[in-house]
Amino acid sequence: MSVPENDLIERLRRVYENFNAEEFDAAIEIAHPDIVFVRPAAQSELKGADALRQWMEPDAFDSQVIEPETFETAGNRILVRQHATARGAASGIEVEIDSWTLWTFDEDGKVTRMQFFLPDEEDQARRALREG
Repeated sequence: MSVPENDLIERLRRVYENFNAEEFDAAIEIAHPDIVFVRPAAQSELKGADALRQWMEPDAFDSQVIEPETFETAGNRILVRQHATARGAASGIEVEIDSWTLWTFDEDGKVTRMQFFLPDEEDQARRALREG
């Protein structure tokens, strides 16, 4: 890996900041054009930076903030424990959830894969971090 671990973590912090500020074009700059986003609960994968960018646009939520809490690294992968708060667009219902995202980087520091894990999938997230 040619990009230092601390630099990758700082890049991820900026991704979260940009996402939370609804600056989605800036948030997606770290993505490789052929990024794969593995979503939870047997949802289909999103493939490509354009599909990921479109997914970021708010639809079901009036507001959404995702705060990174911890970063764990293994080679070219970083596992982020994150806390999300959101408010339903139609219902106004407030939602809070802790989850995990595993970020995989290429040699240039671009994200090639994001894998989302639900709160009860911590063991799977940690195994994915170790095993790649």
